[in-house]
Amino acid sequence: MSERMYSMTFSSIYPMYIQKVERKGHTQAELDDLITWLTGFDKTQIDAFASDESTFPEFFDAATLNPDASLITGVICGYRVEDIEDPLVQKVRYLDKIVDELARGKAIEKIKRH
Repeated sequence: MSERMYSMTFSSIYPMYIQKVERKGHTQAELDDLITWLTGFDKTQIDAFASDESTFPEFFDAATLNPDASLITGVICGYRVEDIEDPLVQKVRYLDKIVDELARGKAIEKIKRH
């Protein structure tokens, strides 16, 4: 699975994130707010990545990861986020985890670890 993450594009996953949070009564704006918190990207940059073919390595190479991202813990897709050794896979799972937490109704301010 980790090898696949190196070729996956943000634009192929982002619509699924939107669908997931909207199905649970949340908005794309809330999702974008969390992506901004994690990556430092503004709405324009998120939209650009959502419409081009940038891979996850390119997406995260351009990001300024929030220093509090390391506080994201727990299990996603059967793996403990804090124990993942591959830096790219860990960043993708951080993103997956905060999307999952939003979809489950966790308060945005709690998702943004401080």
